[in-house]
Amino acid sequence: MIRIAPSLLASDFGHLADQIIEVEKYGADWIHVDVMDGHFVPNITFGPPVVASVRKYTGLPFDVHLMVEDTDKFIVPFRNAGADIITVHQESCKNLSRTIRSIKKIGAKAGIVLKPATPVITIKDMLDEIDLVLIMTVEPGFGNQKFIKSILQKIKDMRKMIELSKREILLEVDGGIDKNTAKSVIDAGADVLVAGTSIFKSSSIKTAISSLREASKKHR
Repeated sequence: MIRIAPSLLASDFGHLADQIIEVEKYGADWIHVDVMDGHFVPNITFGPPVVASVRKYTGLPFDVHLMVEDTDKFIVPFRNAGADIITVHQESCKNLSRTIRSIKKIGAKAGIVLKPATPVITIKDMLDEIDLVLIMTVEPGFGNQKFIKSILQKIKDMRKMIELSKREILLEVDGGIDKNTAKSVIDAGADVLVAGTSIFKSSSIKTAISSLREASKKHR
């Protein structure tokens, strides 16, 4: 099953709880939370108190993507705030394996994020430890960016690596995902679609999620 994870980065922050309730109502599978500290990436978004405040409005898994410099100090606060899945950038981890183990030790699923320029081979030795790989099809830091088509080959390569590992690792794709690009990334091997602008900035959240769902049924 293809999972759809609306990204709160594109939501109306003034009505965050209402928008979470709405995407769940219309078929979202996860809630994607982009955490930015203004250092690892130039933007600043959510802290643990915001995540904790909206956790009570949904039972959907919270998929927290940490785009921060000092990753290790954020793991426990976001888990305590309600994160079910925590993904980290290897560039911000002093000891990636130790960070992944720390995430799993406190009961969350653990994943690694790859920027557009980061080769998949760099995490080959980590496949025995992770639950998820998140491939960025835009540069991390801001929403509403154009999908980088050349990353499709990278998604295919990552899918092959996962299959060779013989482990149940989810392949998530984030950046410029809409009903058109969804078809390509699903064909390339994606399991989870992160979509922000195409859902929250659309004229109808219901229609936007339905379009992604239809794309996932026709392709894969």
